[in-house]
Amino acid sequence: MRILLSDENAQVAFGSQLGDVLAGRGLVFLEGELGAGKTTLTRGVLRAYGHEGAVKSPTYTLVEPYVLPRPEGGEWHINHFDLYRLADPEELEFIGGRDLLADDSLALIEWPSCGQGFLPVPDLRVTLSVAEQGREAELHALTPRGEGWLEALAERRASQA
Repeated sequence: MRILLSDENAQVAFGSQLGDVLAGRGLVFLEGELGAGKTTLTRGVLRAYGHEGAVKSPTYTLVEPYVLPRPEGGEWHINHFDLYRLADPEELEFIGGRDLLADDSLALIEWPSCGQGFLPVPDLRVTLSVAEQGREAELHALTPRGEGWLEALAERRASQA
């Protein structure tokens, strides 16, 4: 699936649509060059779960955890990783990476190639690139869960067109 995102507002809105179909669980790789909009897309995903504050790239901390209340009770656990400065994938083990990638949470990972060998196969890979106007998002499902997300996203986008 390819989607043209005309500006930052379109990126955030698309991120929110994506967040809605993710249902608070799974593994999403966010790929693209510096400045392609990975953190902007993450801001949109977090908006879908009610986060209204700033969203910064965890370039130096490696992970920014978000615990957000669910409307029906309980909490969403969303972990935003930025592995750009990761020296060795084994560092993920030292920061509790396995726990942060648990089945009952959502993990959004920027620069996943830096965690190769430690990270499992993602449900969804989103590749962002700079287009003539705005950005282009290319989405690929790598698991049945990811395929379900793409189907739901396509239906949602078609009903809004």
